[in-house]
Amino acid sequence: MPLKNILIHLDNSDHSAARLTLAIGLAQRHQARLTALYIITHPYYEPLHMDTKTKTQQVQDQFNELIAGTGVQAELRTVDWKVTGTAVAEIINLHAHYADVVIIGQPNHASGDNDTPSDLPERLILGAGRPVLIIPYTASYTECGTRVLVSWKPGREATRAVNDAIPLMTMAEVVNILAVNPTDAEQSEEEKLCAHLACHGITARAEQTVSSDISIGDVLLNRASDEGSDLLVMGAFAQTRLGTLTLGDVSRHILKYMTVPVLMSH
Repeated sequence: MPLKNILIHLDNSDHSAARLTLAIGLAQRHQARLTALYIITHPYYEPLHMDTKTKTQQVQDQFNELIAGTGVQAELRTVDWKVTGTAVAEIINLHAHYADVVIIGQPNHASGDNDTPSDLPERLILGAGRPVLIIPYTASYTECGTRVLVSWKPGREATRAVNDAIPLMTMAEVVNILAVNPTDAEQSEEEKLCAHLACHGITARAEQTVSSDISIGDVLLNRASDEGSDLLVMGAFAQTRLGTLTLGDVSRHILKYMTVPVLMSH
C-alpha cells in the first residue's frame, strides 16, 4: 500500500528546507497529500533579530517557494501552542493520527534553535501511533529509501517497523536485513522475513553479525555507512524507568548519533 497522506513538522532550523524537499519528493513518488505543520512557540527570551511573526513568515515563504510547481497537493498548518495550551509533541501527535507517516528532523542541540524540544523524536515515536521518519541534521538528505537497511530482531516493534516501511521498500533498489547478535532461537528468522517481503514484490538480502566490542547502535550505523544506505528501518523498544515509558538504549543511541534517515515504529 503506497503512502497517501504525509505529515511533516517544520521549524526554523537550518535543515528544515532539506527536510521539506525530501517530503515533497516522497509525496511525488507516492502521489500523496502533504501536510506541513509549523508550531509557534514562545521562548522566554525572544532574539531581538527574529521575533515570532518574522519566524512564522519565513517558514511560510520557504514552504510556498519549495512547493510551487511540484504538482503536490499540500497545505501548511500553523498552530500557536500558547493558544492550544498543548505541548509541541502532543500537537504533532494529534495531527499524526490522520497521516500515514510523520517526518521530523533530528534536534540539533548546538544550533541555538529553541523551537524544537530535544526529546521530540522520542515523544512522537511513543505517542503518535504512526511510523516516524527522522532526518539527521548532519547531512542534507533530499531523498531516502533507495538503499534500505532493516535492523531485524523478532518481536512486536521490529515487525511493526518492517510493515510500516513496506511502501518505501517496494520502491527501493536494495533492501538488506541485518540481525545483530541473534540468539540460538532466532537463527534463520531473517530468512522468513525475506520470504514475507517477497510476497510484496520486495527482494531482500539477509545477514547475521555478532559483535561484542561495540554497541548494537554503532554496528547498525557502521553497516549503513558501509553499504551506502539512505534509510535505516528499526523497531523502537521501550521500557518503564522510574514510572515513565522511555525508549531503549539502542533507539536512544541511534537518535543521538544518526547519520542516515531512520524510520522507527513502536
